[in-house]
Amino acid sequence: MGASTVLGIETSCDETAAAVVRLDGAGRPEVLSSIISSQAAAHAPYGGVVPEIAARAHVEVVDVMVLRALAEAGLGFADLDAVAATAGPGLIGGVMVGLSAGKAIAMARGIPLIAVNHLEGHALSPRLAEPLAYPYLLLLVSGGHCQLLIVDGVGACERLGSTIDDAAGEAFDKIGKALGLPYPGGPALETLAEGGDAERFALPRALLGRKDCDFSFSGLKTAAARLAEGARTLQDRRDVAAAAQAAIAGQLAERTARAMGLYSRRHGGTSLRFAVAGGVAANGEVRRRLMASAREHGFSFAAPPLAYCTDNAAMIALAGAERLQAGLTSPLDAAARPRWPLDEAAAAERPTHAPGRKGAKA
Repeated sequence: MGASTVLGIETSCDETAAAVVRLDGAGRPEVLSSIISSQAAAHAPYGGVVPEIAARAHVEVVDVMVLRALAEAGLGFADLDAVAATAGPGLIGGVMVGLSAGKAIAMARGIPLIAVNHLEGHALSPRLAEPLAYPYLLLLVSGGHCQLLIVDGVGACERLGSTIDDAAGEAFDKIGKALGLPYPGGPALETLAEGGDAERFALPRALLGRKDCDFSFSGLKTAAARLAEGARTLQDRRDVAAAAQAAIAGQLAERTARAMGLYSRRHGGTSLRFAVAGGVAANGEVRRRLMASAREHGFSFAAPPLAYCTDNAAMIALAGAERLQAGLTSPLDAAARPRWPLDEAAAAERPTHAPGRKGAKA
């Protein structure tokens, strides 16, 4: 198939993003534009994302963002081969805004719609910056999601493990809030941890008796929050932040090393590729620990540029372009989904969350 130019729209949480990506016939992507309108200031007084505020903010700017992305790419609607929009998982009000915009463009221009799983966008995001052949082992780690996957190709992901309670990014944010840090707490906690003593406080290690690749951050989050309440000096707060960051990074690296063993036994030495994606992939300590695990187990290491770690539309456009070239398009009545596992079979056979229970939406 020849080159494909795809507009991507992302509105699953608190950022309204639009991007244009061109995928050549050999599968090499070029990001022609990628812009984001952040709502962080609107949500900061509440210490977290307020779904109603997020949805209204998306409505106000999504059309402007699409036009800006096209202008920066030097293109018009007539130059697009398809439009891709996040259809879930995420805050349903926000997801509906972006998906509705994508449907309107597809209908008006007579081009295909691709309803993209937000998690698949993250799963493919390392391919935005460097050639990364399928298959590869992926740690997808963000504010709402934490899982280990084998990515065999677009639309083909196998889950090896997932969080059974909180996601790593959620733990970072809530510990940051307990330390009095502004929202979002994760980046602020990393800054505070500089100069801290990560060994001063002992934090619980979860699921030590289990041999699977699942994660748990709830106990660690609660213990660190209690330590934060008793922190009286700046050094106390730095030490709590450093200990929490080291504990989270340690669990991520430990479970990833376990998954690398499973992956190696399945694929041998022919395709030992590891990638990390999602907002927490921007954390320097997490990257250092994961890079060390990759070296130790003989894996190559890949990660998207920092701009593509957090939610963005370039990854949605890339997933849409790859799906388009594979002939995987969506009907105009594609539904917005608050929950949408990448590996639906694993989610049905081994659910990590009971219906109605709050927590990571993987």
